[in-house]
Amino acid sequence: MNYLKNKLELEENGFSILTDLYSDNEVSQILNCIENTEQDENSFMKSKDLFAIRQLIKSVPKISSLLFNEKLIELTSQLFKENYFLTKAIYFDKPSESNWFVPFHQDLSISVNKKVELENYSNWTFKKGFYGVQPPLKILQDTITVRIHLDKTDRYNGALKVIPKSHSNGIIRVESTDLNSENEFICNIDKGGAMLMKPLTLHSSNRTTNGKKRRVIHLEFNKHYLDKPLSWSEYYKIS
Repeated sequence: MNYLKNKLELEENGFSILTDLYSDNEVSQILNCIENTEQDENSFMKSKDLFAIRQLIKSVPKISSLLFNEKLIELTSQLFKENYFLTKAIYFDKPSESNWFVPFHQDLSISVNKKVELENYSNWTFKKGFYGVQPPLKILQDTITVRIHLDKTDRYNGALKVIPKSHSNGIIRVESTDLNSENEFICNIDKGGAMLMKPLTLHSSNRTTNGKKRRVIHLEFNKHYLDKPLSWSEYYKIS
């Protein structure tokens, strides 16, 4: 497969959409792997509104060989000129009865191993046993997100809306920015497809109106090691 077009779209617009990254059978294997894993760790979060698994590959080790199929390995080899590695893997399941809205935002936090006061690392958080921090801008600019869709997703079940090219404006104070809804693009993605995104791309999702699920695996890749003594809380080398 040639993913040059997707790479160019990602750099220019801040996002790109892929189809057929996984077959129906591969999607079923991924879901079965998740469903057959014991859910007794802090990484598993379940409520009426959301089921999520943080540190997915650590929590469900068998899933790595299913995720990194031939197409994903080929995609990453074409996207990354240098030695990128996985820094975050989360599984999201938005149940059919869940109906929450996510306003426009940028993904400004990374997951790290500890809290250390360092220059250019700010806005620390600690949730469910995990530290998050806003890193230097260059790290965010060089992050690439791959969102793998395990269900067909459209405007009726919370597909992401993005503002094309917004990633080129650096960190944006969303509350003081006049967002032009005419520039919104709704990312309809088929089951087994994926969305590539820069974390500085403004994105949002509406409430679900058709009662259908939106199960997504969110992967983040980077090439930078953090300033010592900080390190990524997740690290998975791409084979």
